[in-house]
Amino acid sequence: MTHRLCRLWRICFFLLTLGSPPSWQVRDAQGVQHWRRVKVNLEEHVLVPTFPSGLDTYDEYVQDYISKIATNQMPQSRPLWDLHLIKFPTSKAEGTLVFRIHHSLGDGYSLMSALFNCLQRADDPSLPLTFPSGSKPKTKPTKNGMVRMISKVSSSLSMCVNTVRDFGWSVLKSNLLEDDKSPVRSGTPGVEFLPITLSSIEFSLDDIHKIKTKIRGTINDVICGIVFLGIRLYNEAASEEARAKAANVTALVLLNTRDIGSYSYQPLSEMTKPDTKSPWGNHFAFIHVGIPSCKDPMIADPLQFLLKAKKIIEKRKNSLAVVLTGKFLEMIRRLKGPEAVAKYVHATLRNTSTAVTNVVGPIEQMIIAGHPVRSFHFTLVGGPQSLTLGVVSYMGKLKLAMGVEKGFIDPKLLTSCMEKSFERISQAAIGVKP
Repeated sequence: MTHRLCRLWRICFFLLTLGSPPSWQVRDAQGVQHWRRVKVNLEEHVLVPTFPSGLDTYDEYVQDYISKIATNQMPQSRPLWDLHLIKFPTSKAEGTLVFRIHHSLGDGYSLMSALFNCLQRADDPSLPLTFPSGSKPKTKPTKNGMVRMISKVSSSLSMCVNTVRDFGWSVLKSNLLEDDKSPVRSGTPGVEFLPITLSSIEFSLDDIHKIKTKIRGTINDVICGIVFLGIRLYNEAASEEARAKAANVTALVLLNTRDIGSYSYQPLSEMTKPDTKSPWGNHFAFIHVGIPSCKDPMIADPLQFLLKAKKIIEKRKNSLAVVLTGKFLEMIRRLKGPEAVAKYVHATLRNTSTAVTNVVGPIEQMIIAGHPVRSFHFTLVGGPQSLTLGVVSYMGKLKLAMGVEKGFIDPKLLTSCMEKSFERISQAAIGVKP
């Protein structure tokens, strides 16, 4: 590699949902599917694109290349992953490394664990990577025993009601109820096969933490609030029709169902143990979150909007719907196989407007093969939606990657609306303009 390639690189991680992998799975005597061990030819998996020489930056070439491979189906003739080594500078980095992995190999937690086990800290490779905490501030319990008992009974009843409502609504949304068509949802059949445009934006993680403390919520509450307000601002700016502005918009928030306590990644040796709490594979569920409506998002109180979104999310969390959804998906897998689960999740995505997936990245700068990693992005691609959102934290920043249906959603306008959303919420919550 040349000297300039030894400078800062960026990593893009795509979790692909297109296609199915039947040729690489076999069934045992009990009918359970397992991966078939095969010989890997690295030349088929490590791809190095070439562009015209002599340019100072290759932003457009790299952007077009990444957008193209994001929607390409993987060949069924080989294992379902590839690595794209783009040795051309952009305005953001000296080179770009793109990991493209099929979702059937594992969920975001599994694949991030594998990736982070291959990377090292730039400041001291002998030390492990560390990750931020996203826990909610603890509240002091009341000293009155009677009040505490009444509170527990009330909470239990509320959980039962929320569980029935949320799980029932989730099943209906997955099978019968579709979101309205809107500026962020075209509703085009086969939208997952259409070209997409990828863009990204970053926020200060320190400001996110301050906002989280202000509303006594979680990092996820703040992320969803920013994204939801950004979508409402985009709907307002992109359409003059009142119906489109007030469209029913539902976000599918994907959640890790492993019992891991504080968010940390485990060594691969630990994840493959039979009794581990953080097993390898696909162990996720989802919650449907209706994006709050407001008459005019341009003048609405952003803090009140954030608190409204937080309240909706807390109601979803204060139920066993997520657990039941995870058990339901596992039951489908055992009875009908992983293809049936994939079809169910596909239908769930198709009936909603956007998916929001969030993974935690390291606090310290990473290096890969001695090359510092300047930027790191993670997102889901290949889903039947016009808009997908992937969030990852890295080096004190929160990276939001957006995949949008090309020619339908204006990526520059959407980015501007997300920036405006973060700016307005920051000013309202902590009095600081980013």
